[in-house]
Amino acid sequence: MAPRIPWTEVDSPLGPLLLTADPATGALTSVSVPGQKGGRTVLADWRHDPGPFRAAREQLAAYFAGELKEFDLELSAPGSEFRERVWTALDDVPYGATTTYGEIAARIGASRPAVRAVGGAIGANPLLVVRPCHRVIGADGSLTGYAGGLDRKIRLLTLEGTLP
Repeated sequence: MAPRIPWTEVDSPLGPLLLTADPATGALTSVSVPGQKGGRTVLADWRHDPGPFRAAREQLAAYFAGELKEFDLELSAPGSEFRERVWTALDDVPYGATTTYGEIAARIGASRPAVRAVGGAIGANPLLVVRPCHRVIGADGSLTGYAGGLDRKIRLLTLEGTLP
């Protein structure tokens, strides 16, 4: 029988964050918000266990308090090779900065027509907040798509000082 997925909830200014971890390693596998497009919901065979999430809880609290600019957590969110390249590029976007879908595509060596696929990979990011997909904006500076909702994207960019 496969080990049961540990989960917990953490209060945040975005609403309750649902965190899941790899049952074998304790590495963080997802962070999602209520109503998130593609977000996770607790399943019957999961087990509520706040134990593996101590560091994540502390770092998320410090981030939302404006005291932490870079997460240092063990992550385990596998995807296709393309998605992992996009997600690695996201991890390199610093706190308080923004980038565009086209810049992410260029950073991973993808062609201009691949920008739509880059957007899909960013939208499939299972680690909201921790992996900063909220820092990606449209080429014209518009605040385009965010799986957690544009209101939450605005809150995160305001917290980081990107928006007034």
